[in-house]
Amino acid sequence: MTGIAELNKKHNFVLTIRDADVVAAALRQALAEAAPEERPGLERAAALVESSAAADEARLRARWVRSRLVAVGFQGDITSVAALKALRRAEPQLSLLAAVQLQREAAAHPE
Repeated sequence: MTGIAELNKKHNFVLTIRDADVVAAALRQALAEAAPEERPGLERAAALVESSAAADEARLRARWVRSRLVAVGFQGDITSVAALKALRRAEPQLSLLAAVQLQREAAAHPE
């Protein structure tokens, strides 16, 4: 889970909250108690959580940027000025500097 914390003209940072360890523990517990027919789905879910937990913060921020662009209907080139405007429309509290930094990270970490 990722979120914006106090971004404005004075603060240019994104707080990354990682709770995959909590989700992974819950899945392990569910696997331990699961009936045989439930195991394949839970095992797949556990693998997805592990792969997500392995992502570094830059990738998480890049994923967040893409999700915000999708939320405002942007489908163009992520390196464009239009993408920068769409990101700031999606998150009005972003300063121009923060938006540019996030856009660069998203461009550097394609999905």
